[in-house]
Parts: sequence; structure tokens; C-alpha cells
Amino acid sequence: MATQVRAQQGDTVDLICWRHYGRTGRVTEQVYAVNPGLCELGPVLPHGHLITLPALADSTPVTKTLQLWD
Repeated sequence: MATQVRAQQGDTVDLICWRHYGRTGRVTEQVYAVNPGLCELGPVLPHGHLITLPALADSTPVTKTLQLWD
């Protein structure tokens, strides 16, 4: 099920994806696909602009673990 959110001041599509999905890889493109004309608004979205966020089949955030010592 898709979710709708409103852009906050200074938001970018990447930042909204990070807040909602916990990642940007492989999701930013999907957000642009379901929001025709979104890219014409520029990199910083207008405050209050309504954006549809699609439901993802795999909504688990991708996390890489960095180990300093073996």
C-alpha cells in the first residue's frame, strides 16, 4: 500500500526515502516513477508538496556492518 507524505522545508527525494525506508538505493527511482513531474520541481522540494511513496516488496533496510578488528 502506498503512503503519502508532505515535504518538509529543505527536503530532497533522497532524504524523504532515507527517512521513510531507511535507505535510498533502489527506492529513489521508484518514488520518481510513481510521482510524474517530481523531477521538474528541482533538487529541493517545495515545502508541503505531497509525495506518494510506493510499498516495496522488500522494505528491510540494507545495512552494512563495518568491523574494525577481526
